[in-house]
Amino acid sequence: MRRRIRLNEIGVLMIIACTMLTSCQIGRFIFYNFADINDYKKFQSRSLTANPSPYYFQTTDLGKFPKQINDTPFDKYLEDNQTVAFLIIKNDTIQYEKYFKGYEKERIVPSFSMAKSVTSILIGCAIDEGLIKSVDEPITNYIPELLKNGFEKVTIKHLLQMTSGIKFNESYVNPFGDAASFYYGFNLRKSISKMTLKTEPGKQFEYVSGNTQLLGLVLERSLESKTITTYLQEKIWTPLGMENNASWSIDRKKNGLEKTFCCLNAIARDFAKIGRLYKAKGNWNGKQIVSQKWVEESTKLDTSEGSADFYQYQWWLPTPNEDFMAEGILGQFVYVHPSKDLIIVRLGKNEGRADWWTIFTSLAKAY
Repeated sequence: MRRRIRLNEIGVLMIIACTMLTSCQIGRFIFYNFADINDYKKFQSRSLTANPSPYYFQTTDLGKFPKQINDTPFDKYLEDNQTVAFLIIKNDTIQYEKYFKGYEKERIVPSFSMAKSVTSILIGCAIDEGLIKSVDEPITNYIPELLKNGFEKVTIKHLLQMTSGIKFNESYVNPFGDAASFYYGFNLRKSISKMTLKTEPGKQFEYVSGNTQLLGLVLERSLESKTITTYLQEKIWTPLGMENNASWSIDRKKNGLEKTFCCLNAIARDFAKIGRLYKAKGNWNGKQIVSQKWVEESTKLDTSEGSADFYQYQWWLPTPNEDFMAEGILGQFVYVHPSKDLIIVRLGKNEGRADWWTIFTSLAKAY
């Protein structure tokens, strides 16, 4: 009897400990340890609803895809390198679609930093609609609380190009680092209000997620009564005929803010549709979803004002003026090569030992 009581006491203590660990930022970090592809289950989120009349890519039994990579059969190479989903889409026809590690086409996977590219699309939509005047606006027009921190010269363009000069520790392994704080924290607006600058804006590229979360708050303020997820539903999810329900993780349940630097959770085929939209310069089956001008500005080579030659408006440029891609930690990718009419989606548990940038550009040459 005493042993049963003692075991019950231990069980209660374990429940209390787990609750305490997951109810504060440091506790979350200790309990979850590091980002993984089941994280969409751990955080509060807002829902995205599939289109009842979804768009489907065509399929073929005679798809063209490589038989080997580095003398290893293609399927085995992907699986050995921790891939859970891999799609090759040419001329809107799926040439290759394979799922690994127990995953299947309906399985949700977090985007991680691929959400940065989606945030950029929504900024473009807001500019098209006049909700945001231009990329040259100072962000303090939308986040006036940062005036006291010296942000009056930081523009939306600086955030888009990662040249804002903000002080931000991008480490996910340091529980006190800014990236971990934003990822596991419960109050992004409060964290943003404490941000400072370390260099003058427009002088140097530095990839930090704080830029994109600032873009998220600019976007939220410009939308006024709508959430970012609602805007994504209206502007992208429904018009593009997404075939599966999805979600965007937020920092807390009540009055939460979307984690725009990460955490859009969807299936591989629906991520591919975002690539298709930009492959067609913002046009979706005859309807202009986001202006061609915005797509071209977002993916062009621009090294002015400290900008990098491999990054533009939250999109990576493997071969500038030829291709572009969204990329997330753990090796999530949507690669687009417009002149080859090619989209590649790779989702994984981690990057494995593969050089995915080289693999994507090599595959594009083969097509």
